[in-house]
Amino acid sequence: MGSEDLFHRKKAKSAQDLARKNSKRSSYEKVLIVCEGEKTEPNYFNELISHYKLNTANVAIDGTCGSSPSSVFNRAIEKYQTEKNKGDSYDRVYCLFDKDSHTTYQSTIKNIAKQNVVLRNELNLTKKNKIFHASTSVPCFEYWLLLHFHYTTRPYASTGTSSIADQVLKDLKKVMPYSKGDKNVFATLFNQLDFAKNNAVRGLAQAKANHTDNPTTLIHELVTYLQTIK
Repeated sequence: MGSEDLFHRKKAKSAQDLARKNSKRSSYEKVLIVCEGEKTEPNYFNELISHYKLNTANVAIDGTCGSSPSSVFNRAIEKYQTEKNKGDSYDRVYCLFDKDSHTTYQSTIKNIAKQNVVLRNELNLTKKNKIFHASTSVPCFEYWLLLHFHYTTRPYASTGTSSIADQVLKDLKKVMPYSKGDKNVFATLFNQLDFAKNNAVRGLAQAKANHTDNPTTLIHELVTYLQTIK
């Protein structure tokens, strides 16, 4: 078999594979969510996807990238580029990471913004169109969970050997039994979801007025998007 014939066979197979994937997907957007946690955040969003009966061929979760914001972004770029090379790009990519004490937090937010500019120019999109989204939590994802119980904008800080994230965990454990990596967290807190979303919006407005980001979360924006994606 000549190399040209082999090339055309591989190209045809790739096209068939892509068509097969597309046939499995629903008509709504194809989304990638890359999380810094291997269990906590993936568990939460997998449960959300299951609850709203979203097609897993449309919404992919990846928690294999490590814990730093930069590693989340790098993994998201890698996954996006892989699908783009197949001719099957993601419509949206969400990068979930905490501020905590990470040194690459601010630079990663800037890199996400730069990536959107590159893609807007490349794909001829308007400024309102963003493919990459920074779904941040300050200090950590557990602040989003805490907002299911009560509204708070009390700033967090590390004390002695206890990290800033440990302080949030301490407050969360006062209102629910919780350990990182727990399952059924979404189901447990579902009845308080609207309350948490309202608290998150309210907290962002208060933080902006106070010229701070501690504490804040953008997880509610991703949750709302997934609730309405269909």
